[in-house]
Amino acid sequence: MPTVGVLTLELQLSEAHSLKDKRHTVKGLKDRLRGRFNVAVAEIDYQDLWQRSLISAVTVSSDHTRAEQTLQLVEREASSMLGAALVGTTLEWIE
Repeated sequence: MPTVGVLTLELQLSEAHSLKDKRHTVKGLKDRLRGRFNVAVAEIDYQDLWQRSLISAVTVSSDHTRAEQTLQLVEREASSMLGAALVGTTLEWIE
């Protein structure tokens, strides 16, 4: 049975002064996570706010341990890229 892991990242982008600034940061993060970890990534809330974003990264695996490792790496990468702008994370499992 496959395991689906959903990592949700909450961002507070205090440096963004417009939606264009926000989109630049969010797009860079999404592209990097997709490219490095082969996960699906989408902005799922706060699309109309300048300084806030909610992004989910999803992975599917036949092995729960492998899926968990992948999402831990995604979280570390996002944290190193965003620093204090990453204000919260949640991890959910669909099995």
